[in-house]
Amino acid sequence: MGDGAAIAGLGMTELGKVYGRSPRRLAADAVRLAVADAGLALGDLDGLLVSHGLGGSPGIELADTLGLRDLRLLTHMNAFGATAGAMVSYAAMSVLSGAASTVACVFSDAPLKPRQSAGSAYQRDAPEWYGFGGMTAALGFRSVNAFYALAAQRHMARYGTTSEQLGAIAVSTREWAARNPLAQMRDPISLADHQASRWVAEPLHLLDCCLVSNGAVAVVVTGAARARDLARPPVHLWGWGQGHPGHRKERGSEFGLTTGAVSSGRSAMTMAGVTAADVDVCELYDCYTYTVLVSLEDYGFCAKGEGGAFAASGALGPGGTLPTNTGGGQLSGYYMWGMTPLSEAVVQARGDGGERQAVANDVILVSGNGGILDHHATLIVSPHERGTA
Repeated sequence: MGDGAAIAGLGMTELGKVYGRSPRRLAADAVRLAVADAGLALGDLDGLLVSHGLGGSPGIELADTLGLRDLRLLTHMNAFGATAGAMVSYAAMSVLSGAASTVACVFSDAPLKPRQSAGSAYQRDAPEWYGFGGMTAALGFRSVNAFYALAAQRHMARYGTTSEQLGAIAVSTREWAARNPLAQMRDPISLADHQASRWVAEPLHLLDCCLVSNGAVAVVVTGAARARDLARPPVHLWGWGQGHPGHRKERGSEFGLTTGAVSSGRSAMTMAGVTAADVDVCELYDCYTYTVLVSLEDYGFCAKGEGGAFAASGALGPGGTLPTNTGGGQLSGYYMWGMTPLSEAVVQARGDGGERQAVANDVILVSGNGGILDHHATLIVSPHERGTA
């Protein structure tokens, strides 16, 4: 990998109930912030990778909005919540191959509307149901919530995982959010609060489910040697991997029991030359508390079926043995798809966490999960160049 690749800039717009700006404008603002954070100019970019959320826009036309010229890399990507990790890995490979030298990766979304509930933000016109999908819709499986509830139920049925164990994840994540001034939800919650929150799709309570947010996040990826001379401490990319298991939601499949974290984690850790035992901090995709639990197992931080007990032990929260989702994650911080865990990993690697800064930050694992456990991306990042930690 030579000198390797590194994240040199991070740009974050206001996040949460942010109104009056389109996804394209938010994305442009985030790219400008990331470039400035690195101490660069927009003209230094020769690559741009773009991802949008369910609110639509932007696409590759963002390059024109930013006034970028003579780009050597430009594309729109979508692997849902795994997109951020995939974008960064493609940017790194482009830098290492010489296809581009300085690549911005950006995600933006603006599904929230004034005077509308967060729950209505992702409502869409019903599609035309047909085939097996029509049968599942007739049985009530018409939302992402229902399918993740099915996955969580399956894990519970197989391993004895409990709602209280899922609640422990919600509580520890909120403890981290209370230390993050950017988090949307900072008021403390208890396990009793979790259990009392309304059902969304059993066994998932409201406090098992992520937020809805408007905003944009961007990073700038360049060569490690160049990043050393820029404005902010580089966040070195040690390894990356993807996993797309294709589990069918049928009897005998592994749906709900294992995820793409198994293969993507193996690839990323092998490239980085580390194991789960070497990881100091985890920034995991937490669209639901369940996804944190199953990811912990699949990455090897605990044995399969022991994720619930591991979470309930207090290992994930402040003072725990494996600080996880230190900014409040998507459950309590902000929901920017895979950019939520990635942005917090950059903060932690730079030592910018303030009250939430982890004591050890040499090796940080970042995960992204897309679809309904269909797509997975993993990054291993560090404040140190590989081989010097």
